[in-house]
Amino acid sequence: MPTYEYRAADPRTGCDRCRQCFEVRQSIHDAPLAACPDCGQAVERLISRCGISTTPSTKTMLSDKNLKAKGFTKLVNEGGGRFRKVT
Repeated sequence: MPTYEYRAADPRTGCDRCRQCFEVRQSIHDAPLAACPDCGQAVERLISRCGISTTPSTKTMLSDKNLKAKGFTKLVNEGGGRFRKVT
């Protein structure tokens, strides 16, 4: 279930909880809260960032197959100043 952030619609009124930002876990199908659960003052739901990552992992980005597909050449150090071409 997603976590939504709320705060008082008028920051000069309400309790300590709703004057600051507070979180509520509720279903995406539930209606937004209209009032603070503690004091009953009007609240508004905030738009906040979420923790979704769309970047591929470093391991995937540096795989031999991906490097070759992107046109890079990978060299492996074999020691003694010698390098071996992998892709």
